[in-house]
Amino acid sequence: MQKEDNLKDIISHAKEYGFVFPSSEIYDGLSATYDYGQLGVELKNNIKSYWWKSMVQMNENIVGLDSAIFMHPTTWKASGHIDAFNDPLIDNKDSKKRYRADVLLEEHIEKYRAKIDKDVNKGIKRFGDDFDKDQFLATNPNVLRNKAKIEDVEQRMKDTLGKDDLEGVYNLIMDLGIVCPISGTKNWTEVRQFNLMFSTELGSVSGEAAKIYLRPETAQGIFVNFLNVQKTGRMKIPFGIAQIGKAFRNEIVARQFIFRMREFEQMEMQFFVRPGEEMKWYEYWKKQRIAWHNKLGLGEENYRFHDHIKLAHYANAAADIEFNFPMGFKELEGVHSRTDFDLKQHEEHSGKKLQFFDPEMNKNYVPYVVETSIGLDRMFLAILSSSFKTETLENDTERVVLSLPPALAPYKVAVMPLTKKDGLPEKAREIVNELKFDHNCAYDEKDSPGKRYRRQDAIGTPYCVMIDHQTMEDNTVTIRDRDTMEQERVSIDELTSIIGAKVSMTNLLR
Repeated sequence: MQKEDNLKDIISHAKEYGFVFPSSEIYDGLSATYDYGQLGVELKNNIKSYWWKSMVQMNENIVGLDSAIFMHPTTWKASGHIDAFNDPLIDNKDSKKRYRADVLLEEHIEKYRAKIDKDVNKGIKRFGDDFDKDQFLATNPNVLRNKAKIEDVEQRMKDTLGKDDLEGVYNLIMDLGIVCPISGTKNWTEVRQFNLMFSTELGSVSGEAAKIYLRPETAQGIFVNFLNVQKTGRMKIPFGIAQIGKAFRNEIVARQFIFRMREFEQMEMQFFVRPGEEMKWYEYWKKQRIAWHNKLGLGEENYRFHDHIKLAHYANAAADIEFNFPMGFKELEGVHSRTDFDLKQHEEHSGKKLQFFDPEMNKNYVPYVVETSIGLDRMFLAILSSSFKTETLENDTERVVLSLPPALAPYKVAVMPLTKKDGLPEKAREIVNELKFDHNCAYDEKDSPGKRYRRQDAIGTPYCVMIDHQTMEDNTVTIRDRDTMEQERVSIDELTSIIGAKVSMTNLLR
């Protein structure tokens, strides 16, 4: 319950301070669609910048692309999306609520994991520093029982989902006694497949239009441009193509704020490698991606890898990086070994060769692909939720603070004149006009200094600069740190370097 309340607080905070608004709110909104406000778009763009710089700028053999949302419909036949891009759907007859059957099973498995964590925490509380966690996990009867239950459910999921045995999935739900979270009953419908693609028509006259699709992923835009990029960029294997863009999925259950939406943004990179070397690169990119996340300082304990129980039709290996969201551990990023499936399918359906001539091997081949794919909106929620804190201060007052990674904060510095007179606002404006070449700045002169500090804490601004009467005498200002709340007197000439040292993206990239 506490985590659900925490998510409600985050949603409320996001709206109150201009991070995320319900879309079309004046018309009572549209289910599972959101707009990013004036601070949300800054945070979102900074996340994109961190990903793009680390992926493209820092790697000589990775280049970028921006492909169209609309693609030739045969693209989706070739990729398997028309025939196989489905989720198993189940309805509860009493609550009339619809669920993904695989998610119901995964949430049931999480209950076993929660029991294991509870037993571990009891052991830590009882034995303190003498507690041997590894030995406890390997020998405790309760833990072993729950581990066995997890393994049994995962194996049955693999057997049923892997064969699209929908009756078997239904039987597994019934055998486990899974109930609807709303009605509390097991009055389920049969499990059936649900295609996730949005279709539309291309053309201005009804009846003459061709059926096309809103892309459900950005990857195919990369694959159909493989040769264009390889030849014009004179790229040699191994190399990657990165892309940030919108994708659309008609999700069965779109909920949990911006975690699962029907219109969302992806940051994907497809890395083309020699056949037979894909598993080496698969492990390489798993390490690279978790390191990228850990540099943000959101807590290594909040991440874990989870191998896919059911592999997609194109993959021979797949793992998710899961993050501990307010609603528990959920998928944040996927790393997949896609084999040569996509390029071979597009070869077959287009009649065009999509191969690479390897001069070292003196032969042509269809490259294998390792993919990293992260949901930008989920990344936004991970950062927002882990940064959102309520702190009790020494004088028993509270402050709400977003301890955002400084490089990602919407505003890097807020400049504040102590009063609205005696030339202080003019001096503050001079400082803003100098700092804004390097940093996104806020100017704030309304309310008391204390209220202004709290306002900037709540939106995650790393530094506040106060201009007072002493500033007019010696050209110094008071600079306040968001995280420590400590203040120090510094020269105006030093401001750019002091702020830059903390908020520079280089700190994350290096």
